[in-house]
Amino acid sequence: MLVITLCVGSSCYMRGAHQVAEAIERNIEHHGLTAKVELQGAFCLGRCLDGVAACLDGQPLPRLTPTNIDEVFARYILKEA
Repeated sequence: MLVITLCVGSSCYMRGAHQVAEAIERNIEHHGLTAKVELQGAFCLGRCLDGVAACLDGQPLPRLTPTNIDEVFARYILKEA
């Protein structure tokens, strides 16, 4: 199972972590990956200056925003799933 860890700490939350989480969940369901991909929250990933910080199986993902999550999901997560 792939694990996406999304920061929901105050800095990332202010930059749209809630909207990013919703978009990730939508993508997981849309692509039928509920048995293969899990979304977890974390309060700090130590990359506060990177915007909404996230990791895929411990490897950092590019800065996430509510507007780029579909592209990042397709490029990084679908590729691994």
